Amino acid sequence: MRICVVGAGAIGGFIACGLATAGTDTSVLARGATLGAIRAAGLRVESDDGTVTAMVTASDEAADLGPQDVVILAVKAQSAPAAAAGIGPLLGSGTVVLSTLNGVPWWFFDGFGGPCAGRHLDSVDPGGTIAAAIGVSRVIGGTVHMSASSPGPGVVRRHSGKGIIIGEPDGTDTPRLEALATELRKAGMNVTVSSNIREDVWYKLWGNLTVNPVSALTGATADQILDDDLVRAFCESAMLEAREIGARIGCPILETPADRNLVTRKLGSFRTSMLQDAEAGRDLELDALAGAVREIGAIVGVPTPFVDALYGLTRLSAKVRAAR
Repeated sequence: MRICVVGAGAIGGFIACGLATAGTDTSVLARGATLGAIRAAGLRVESDDGTVTAMVTASDEAADLGPQDVVILAVKAQSAPAAAAGIGPLLGSGTVVLSTLNGVPWWFFDGFGGPCAGRHLDSVDPGGTIAAAIGVSRVIGGTVHMSASSPGPGVVRRHSGKGIIIGEPDGTDTPRLEALATELRKAGMNVTVSSNIREDVWYKLWGNLTVNPVSALTGATADQILDDDLVRAFCESAMLEAREIGARIGCPILETPADRNLVTRKLGSFRTSMLQDAEAGRDLELDALAGAVREIGAIVGVPTPFVDALYGLTRLSAKVRAAR
């Protein structure tokens, strides 16, 4: 199996290094300093288990890499339109695209019933760029449960977790899904094959929706956010809005926000990926999280004052920071 990972940051770098170490024919589509570092010294993953380095084929031109069996789209959601526009040469007639984006992905409502059936969200896929480049027939949905950072180009530090949930959008068990699960398990990932990947994606969004933007606003770690009674109450109010939206679109969540926050607490004092991006001056993965929730809320008639406030404050903070 030939697999190309698009985006060699913390998550993409970890997956690509694991695949290559396991003997999979692995390449990465990267750019800038990351591309230079990978070409010079390979991908390096550091963890409490030790350090692993893998040499992989790397390029900033998809045409150099050619058609793949699987493309793993591991960029941040805000970078997905540009990435999708450039991956055409990687896509053969049977190429599968694994989506690992945080938040609501572009394919979410394709083939999905309910009040949002067939909707393409402007907050997720402005102008339909991603959908035009990557049809839902190619997609295997995914959501990653792992804490990692990239302290330097071509270097990944894994803090905890190796989990990934994958599933066909239509919920079926297919040979291509099983083949991908096998490769990812060989790469060291703890793989769960899901019959309802949309619910898994929405559940992860439910946890990221508040803690990530609040961390970017305040500079606080997850435990500090949950330790503040007023901030925690604000977050839980926003989560209740998202839970009601989930119930209306067909992604019900039976837990309470307090239940979900217990899961977050188990991760300890961690810095979210959005906080890392804010501190590095990078664009934030905000639209696919909070922006998508408020857009869907408007469609299904759920008011989202708490999500709106969080979205607006974080968006303004990012604009001010970028202007400095």
